[in-house]
Amino acid sequence: QVQLVESGGGLVQPGGSLRLSCAASGNIFSIYAMDWYRQAPGKQRELVAAITVGGSTDYADFAKGRFTISRDNAKNTVYLQMNSLKPEDTAVFHCCARTLKGDYWGQGTQVTVSS
Repeated sequence: QVQLVESGGGLVQPGGSLRLSCAASGNIFSIYAMDWYRQAPGKQRELVAAITVGGSTDYADFAKGRFTISRDNAKNTVYLQMNSLKPEDTAVFHCCARTLKGDYWGQGTQVTVSS
């Protein structure tokens, strides 16, 4: 079992920045990758960014150049730095831990981009 707790969401003006955190606990050695997803109201959940245990990263097209995923192994935490935020980035952001026995999800953190 892996437990995930996201934090860092909130209300930000267009053009602003936020850094989301996802702290993992439990059987963390089973994790081979961690992802950030988002789900806007009335829309399907979509992948934002991913990072493997080896540090390889991948981004959705809308995230490239604006968002950065990183990890701090000592803190068992994955981050999502989001810059140049747009109103269309408004969504609930979830992190997901990928393991050989299945995927684990956090409860999500709300990001609202509005003036």
